[in-house]
Amino acid sequence: GESGTGKDLVAKVIHYESGRADRPFMDINCTALPETLIESELFGFEKGAFTDAKQMKKGLFELADGGTAFLDEIADMKLSTQAKLLKIIENKTFKRIGGVKDISVDLRIVAATNKNLVEEVKKDNFREDLFYRLKVIPVMLPALRERRDDILLLAKYFVEEFNREFKKNVKGISKETAKAFVNYHWPGNIRELRNVIERAMILENEDYILPEHLPVGGHSGNPQPAHPG
Repeated sequence: GESGTGKDLVAKVIHYESGRADRPFMDINCTALPETLIESELFGFEKGAFTDAKQMKKGLFELADGGTAFLDEIADMKLSTQAKLLKIIENKTFKRIGGVKDISVDLRIVAATNKNLVEEVKKDNFREDLFYRLKVIPVMLPALRERRDDILLLAKYFVEEFNREFKKNVKGISKETAKAFVNYHWPGNIRELRNVIERAMILENEDYILPEHLPVGGHSGNPQPAHPG
């Protein structure tokens, strides 16, 4: 699914509505971890494995044992790490960096990406064997513009969320704002909708979120929330 469609939320729902709910949920962003650190973060390391390894450290996979490892932006994982991930999925064991002992783990793997993995496989950016190993139950999250019936429901939810956070009592969004929301393309999806409502509620103190509270895009006379940033 596209960025901002709520893939991380779906992963959490899968975990917390399952028999693994009382076990760890590890959110691992494959983009945020530098290539030089990703293996030590995922697999851990033994004391003395490298210069700064002053003591043993458990990796995220070991810490998630019995629970769920959510691999966000899996397409950004380097091919060398993909090979090791495939081996872990198939054997359910791995070694810490510098270690000789196999560590067994019981993990559910949930992987997410905003890229077309079929195309990434064709470009040799993603291992075909890992792609098919992960593709047990694929879930496509549609963009917000493809599920317009959800826009106002989500807007209501975010108003309630920020009322609690900011200790305000905004009643909702006006009819004109609702029309602007439904007609807008939402390139940033749910994340953009949330940001627009958060901004409006920080800056304004009216009972309802009005069109003039929104970032304005275009000159049609019908204010539209503009894409933040």
